[in-house]
Amino acid sequence: MQPTLSTNKSPQLNHYQRHGRTTAISDHADLQVLKRIRRYLLPKNFVIRDALLQQMVTGYDVADPITDRLVSAGFHFNKPLQHAILHDQLPSSLQQSSTEQADFLALVEQFSQHPTWYDPKLAEVGAIAYRRYPLMLIWLLRNVALMAGYSIPALSLPLIRTGALTHDALPRLMRTYAYILAVSEYPAIRQYQYPTQHQQWADTVLAIGQEGWRQSIKVRQIHTIVRQALLMGKMPPNNQTRNTKSETNNNWDSAYWGIPINQTDMVATHLQFSLLIMRGLRLLGAKIHEEEAQGILHLWNLASYWMGVDLHRLPKNEAEAWEWIYTYLSIQQLDFSMGKPLAKALHDLPSQIMGEDNRKGQFVELVNASVTRTLVGDDIADGLELPKPKWRLGILASVPILFGLDSLRHRHQWTTQKLEQFRQTRQDNMNWWLKQHDAYYRHSQG
Repeated sequence: MQPTLSTNKSPQLNHYQRHGRTTAISDHADLQVLKRIRRYLLPKNFVIRDALLQQMVTGYDVADPITDRLVSAGFHFNKPLQHAILHDQLPSSLQQSSTEQADFLALVEQFSQHPTWYDPKLAEVGAIAYRRYPLMLIWLLRNVALMAGYSIPALSLPLIRTGALTHDALPRLMRTYAYILAVSEYPAIRQYQYPTQHQQWADTVLAIGQEGWRQSIKVRQIHTIVRQALLMGKMPPNNQTRNTKSETNNNWDSAYWGIPINQTDMVATHLQFSLLIMRGLRLLGAKIHEEEAQGILHLWNLASYWMGVDLHRLPKNEAEAWEWIYTYLSIQQLDFSMGKPLAKALHDLPSQIMGEDNRKGQFVELVNASVTRTLVGDDIADGLELPKPKWRLGILASVPILFGLDSLRHRHQWTTQKLEQFRQTRQDNMNWWLKQHDAYYRHSQG
């Protein structure tokens, strides 16, 4: 039986159910992913903590106050912020002693140096582990991180309202993949990418001025612009959204959903790209030891901090991360009618790219659906109406092949160098394509 949006709530609501999107913690107890987390990844005596519940529900109403004020005042900070930090020059358009200048200077302080808690050596350990299996990385990003998120309407709705449906599936996947590669770029990778250029490579992961730093600023601006547009009713209405009076008038229903792209949902996204991908790698056979796991989470903690997430909301270790994601999933309304168009668009990409009659594209789609069903759960895959291959285990036999290719590249430096150069060329082409064809991406260029 598929979980759906509940319309018959008990009149006696729990104290944490202050938004319509929030269910009782027992409503999804039979969800496969929750049963697996509870059985294999949480202590036997685990109980959802009230303090964490409170933090989550209050986080629905908090976004990114500094950047929200700047964008509301008409100030797009992406390029001015990068220029101010790299060239030590504040933009002349900011009036002295103004609120905008104070907010801009706060961003300058945040992005001009690494915070004292950041350990670049630990982050590099995590980045190397994260990038050890690049073929698997995009596989898990697509079939686990993104597909799992589509089952949660609070995460899907901003995409739907911005028009990120069938025609935007490819650019969404491309820009997300570009970002996780930028975040996990480490010094040795840069040397493989630019072997003939005489340049000073930064010796740390997420170095100031490098691509991960630049993209964090860009994406933070994109999120802020989209959030403001949704709150002001400037995004086109969509028949997939809740049919309430406020939604019909093209306004965002903050009482029901919370603020779009809020603190709690940003932490969930942080764990999609770190914890869930790491878990997928392990389930498919990757060896990621404890320090590497800490490094992956530490790496993404800095990325999330730069994206505007409050540090006190981020889990401090892997055990806390599983507690956080279990609690979050336990109280989210599940309405697959919103996520199905996004899931279908993502699922259909191979056939769209290779041709609807192309057997290779059809096989890739079956492999992708098998990965989602195996790692996320049949109940969520059924809700998203993904195909159910009869020979799932046979299809998943392609996993060792991908691991073999990923392992081979690390045994031969020449192969690694050539693959990274190819990857960089493809990344440059991807960025050019996004700038030309992706309106969402172009928001970051101002």
